[in-house]
Amino acid sequence: MPDSVRKYLRNRAVGAPWELRGCRRRDFRGAVVLPALAEEQALPEALRALAANPPELLVQFLILVVVNNRSSTAADFREENQRVLRRLAAPDPSWATLRLAWVDAASPGLELPDKDGVGLARKIGFDLVLTHLDWSGDPLLVSLDADTLVQPDYLPALVAHFRDNPAGGAVIPFQHRRALTPAAQEAIDLYELYLRHYVLGLRLAGSPYAYASVGSALACRASAYVAAGGMNRRTAGEDFYFLQQLAKTGGVAQVRGTLVHPAPRVSTRTPFGTGPSVAALQRGEAGGVRFYSVHSFEVLRRWLELARVLGARPGEEALAAARDLSPVLADFLRRNAFAQVWERLRLQHQGAPARLNKAFHEWFDALKTRQLLFQLCEAHGLWGSAAEILPPLLARAGLESQGNIGTYLALLRGIQNSSSQPEGKEVAYVRQSFASGAGLVPDGSPQGPAQAPHGATRPPG
Repeated sequence: MPDSVRKYLRNRAVGAPWELRGCRRRDFRGAVVLPALAEEQALPEALRALAANPPELLVQFLILVVVNNRSSTAADFREENQRVLRRLAAPDPSWATLRLAWVDAASPGLELPDKDGVGLARKIGFDLVLTHLDWSGDPLLVSLDADTLVQPDYLPALVAHFRDNPAGGAVIPFQHRRALTPAAQEAIDLYELYLRHYVLGLRLAGSPYAYASVGSALACRASAYVAAGGMNRRTAGEDFYFLQQLAKTGGVAQVRGTLVHPAPRVSTRTPFGTGPSVAALQRGEAGGVRFYSVHSFEVLRRWLELARVLGARPGEEALAAARDLSPVLADFLRRNAFAQVWERLRLQHQGAPARLNKAFHEWFDALKTRQLLFQLCEAHGLWGSAAEILPPLLARAGLESQGNIGTYLALLRGIQNSSSQPEGKEVAYVRQSFASGAGLVPDGSPQGPAQAPHGATRPPG
């Protein structure tokens, strides 16, 4: 085991009172970790889907279920967790090919603290599995959810990706499963479209954080997990912050050749995210999601391009240049002490523009990106619905902009999942567009009428 891993286990990992049960092997090539809270119906289906992967890979991967609840969790959920633990301890022929283990973070004395949630559940699983990996190779850690299904090409695609791509982190293409009612289907389609429009906007802006943060659709090298400081303990948004840290320390790339299929269900188990947003949409609340304007992504693009060429300009001059782009941008940077930060960065990286740009993006990270876009839309009243925002956004990318929610979603799924080909022509066009700025709005005011706010998905943090 590398010294860095030993140091992480000593200083940052969680341990007692939790322990890994059901497997003693310590030579796995990787591990798939699934938090489970009251998943008596969904978990067996998820395990059967994993069991459909090639046997020669299943024997190399530990499948670890972290059954968790707080002491304050509803009694029926706690009782369901106890039934799940009993079932995991009893052999089941439908997932007999899995190397299965579990963690009891649900029984009295083992519950999660009331201030913690799914982030800690994921962290417990990842931290405990580190001593069960074969560190003579390059072991992998995979994040899944107990209500998410995978395809038979799931493990092969992950192994191939990390064999061929040097990045430490990865996001996996996803597509939500069909809902049981038309209203629920409309809600999950709209939510997924919200996620995808955001990724497209960031790609057009040239942001290095242009990926979807979905907890059941990410993976990393175990060494990158340690280098990133491990999983955080947040009750929601843990995937967003973990991927942000992976992007800063080891890079994030997209897996190709498979899809994961999250559940389209309504849930209030986290304070924000898929479940609460879909529930709000099904209740007819416009605040379930609202879409970022094309203008906000355009300001972001101009800002990232400006930051790349600021060079040796002092901090106050850099701030003044940002003010010429957008007063809202300048106010955001001022409140975040950008002038002082820039002075420090440019002095630390004199004569090294590539290192300066990297340091800038470590400061202007995924969270600051989202916060800036939020402020731009708030200040200009530019929030819009999918029908208002998607046509001009798709047009900026050189894509078909006529359609409806279903056609927009199908188009972006085809481009962003890109599971069958290395890169489709649409993806190549989008990358060319945001790299060159071709076809984007020129400097000036946002085009088209301002839109009134339509509610918001709470940004992480």
